[in-house]
Amino acid sequence: MRRILEGPVRRWWHGEGRGGLVLGPLTAPFSLAFGVGVRVRNLLYHRGLFRTEFPPVPVISVGNISVGGTGKTPISRWLLERLRARGRHPALVSRGYGEDEILLHRRWNPELPVVTASRRIEGVREAVAQGADVCVLDDGFQHRALGRDLDLVLLSVEDPLPVRLLPRGPYREPLRSLRRAGLVLVTFHGRDREGEALDVIRRVARRRGCPRSMPFPFVAGPWQDLAGHPAPQPTGRPLLVSSVARPEAVAAMARRAGLTPSGALAFPDHHRYRPADLAEIRKAAGSGSVVTTEKDAVKLAPYSGELPPTSVLTLVPGPDRGVERIVEAALDEALRRGDARRRDGRSG
Repeated sequence: MRRILEGPVRRWWHGEGRGGLVLGPLTAPFSLAFGVGVRVRNLLYHRGLFRTEFPPVPVISVGNISVGGTGKTPISRWLLERLRARGRHPALVSRGYGEDEILLHRRWNPELPVVTASRRIEGVREAVAQGADVCVLDDGFQHRALGRDLDLVLLSVEDPLPVRLLPRGPYREPLRSLRRAGLVLVTFHGRDREGEALDVIRRVARRRGCPRSMPFPFVAGPWQDLAGHPAPQPTGRPLLVSSVARPEAVAAMARRAGLTPSGALAFPDHHRYRPADLAEIRKAAGSGSVVTTEKDAVKLAPYSGELPPTSVLTLVPGPDRGVERIVEAALDEALRRGDARRRDGRSG
C-alpha cells in the first residue's frame, strides 16, 4: 500500500495531478491542527516549560523541516570527516528509524560509535561512554529535549514553496522555525540547479530572524559495487532500483553521470527488500544490469548472488570553498562552546 501511495502523494504535494482539488480542502483542517500542535510545543520549549538537557560534549545537529530526502545522511558523514580531521573523536547518534542510514554510517565509519536511541540524550551518553568527545545528530532538529551547539538545517530545492504542513504538504515545521538554526543549507543534485537553490535562499532571506542560507550541491561520486569497493562505470542501459524519498533525483543523477537507464523500479523510502522484490528486480532487468544507491546497496549486499550485475551510484557533497569555510567556522565555534560547557561542568 505504501508503495502505491507514496509517489502520488509526493506529486500532489508538488501540485501535480488533479488530486489537489479534492485533497487540499480535505486535509487543510488537519494541517491547521498539526501546525497548532507544532507551535504550542515549540512555545513550551521556548518558555522553559519543556526541559532541554545539554550533555557534557559538543553536539552538532543535522536536520530539516520537511519529510525526508534533503541529504542529512551524507552531510552527517561529511561533518564526521571534518571533525576527525580536527583530531576529535566523533560519534553519530540517530533515532534509528531508517535501517539503511545506520548501516551506511557503520560502513562509512566502522571505527566510530554509531548509536541509535529514541531519546537522543541517552544516545549521546552511550557515545560518550564509548569514547566520543563530540556527537553528530542525524535528523535532530525537532528533537528539542537535547541541547546542541549547532543546528544545520537542510532545505531541498525539490520541496515546494510556500510551505504547507503535513498532511497537506511535506513540511514538519513552518519556515519561521529556521530561526532556531545556526545555518541553513539549500541542497540540490547537480550543479546545474544552483539557480533554483539561490531562489530558495532569497525566499528564506525575506523571513525575519532566519540565519544565513547557502547553496549546497551533491554530485556523483565514484562508482562502487554492492560491498562498497571501487567499480567501473556500468555500460549498456541498466535498470535503476531505489528505495529513497526522491527516486526522480536518482534518475536525474544517473543521466548526469552519462547513463541511459532502461527503466526504473522505485520502492518506498527505507524499504526492506524481500525475496519477492529480488524476483521483481531480476524480471525487470532481464539480461541487463542494475544501478542502485548507497542506501539500497547496504540492504541489497546480502543478496548480491541473487541479483544481476549491480553498480552503485554514490553521492557526495560538493560545496564550493566559500561555503565550506563558513560551515567549518560555525563548526569550530560550536566545538569551543561545547568544550567550554564541559570544562565549566555546565550540563543539564
